Formats: sequence, structure tokens, C-alpha cells
Amino acid sequence: MAHISESAARAARDLRVVFSRLRRRIREIARDEDEGVLTPSQESALTLVGKHGAATASALASAEGVRPQSMAATLAALDQHGLIRRAPDPDDGRRQLVTLTEAGRARVEGNRQAREEWLARAFQDRYTEEERQTILDALTLMERLSRS
Repeated sequence: MAHISESAARAARDLRVVFSRLRRRIREIARDEDEGVLTPSQESALTLVGKHGAATASALASAEGVRPQSMAATLAALDQHGLIRRAPDPDDGRRQLVTLTEAGRARVEGNRQAREEWLARAFQDRYTEEERQTILDALTLMERLSRS
């Protein structure tokens, strides 16, 4: 393995820590806005259903990296909250497709909007214009990393 510079090792370590903290804080923002409290796994599954559209429980479990039994329990809770609906798969009546209800869609969109508003307000209040430009420049560089 090639030698890794101290600055590369520090950047990797610091970036992981900062992203983990930021991800936790962003999740807290979404939970603060919610009327009904969902577990992090339920929130994650709800977002996943929103991204995938109609999907089977097994496909969602695979995408989330959890056991089908765990996803079934998570989906049952979301169903009780009225956030998802299940309908027979037109291609295979033995399977059910999971989609968001109107309430589920509103919750996913509301969470997204609350997170974006919090981030925008934080950038506005905590950073100067010059610092925001530095962050934007750094994000351009990080985008390159995300495509590799």
C-alpha cells in the first residue's frame, strides 16, 4: 500500500467525524418537526420508500441492508402511522408493493424542507459570505471524491 500523507489521513478522519455529526444533527432537525415520533430505522425506511416508489418489502430490505423480518416490522409500524400503503403486485399477486400515502409523502417532503431550511439558516447566520464561498469551493472538490 502506498504511503498516505498525514494531511490525507487527517482529512479523511476529520471529514468522517464532521459528516457523522452533521448527519445526526440533520436527523434531529427532521424529528423536531415531526408530529409523531418515528425511530431512525422507520425514518430511513420511509425515505427509502419515497425514493424507490412502489417496491417490495424484500427489495427495500436489500436496499437498506437489513433482514426482511426487520423491514417487515418497520413497515408494519409505518403502516400503523398511516404513512405507507400496500397493494398487490400486478406482476405477481403473491407479493405486495409498498408506496407512500399522502401523509407519508407530506412527511418525507416536510422533513426534507425542514432540513434544507435549517442548513440554509445556519449558513446564513454562522458564516460570512467569504466563508460560504470557501465551503462551496470545498464542496466542488468533495463532489470529485464522491464520483470516484
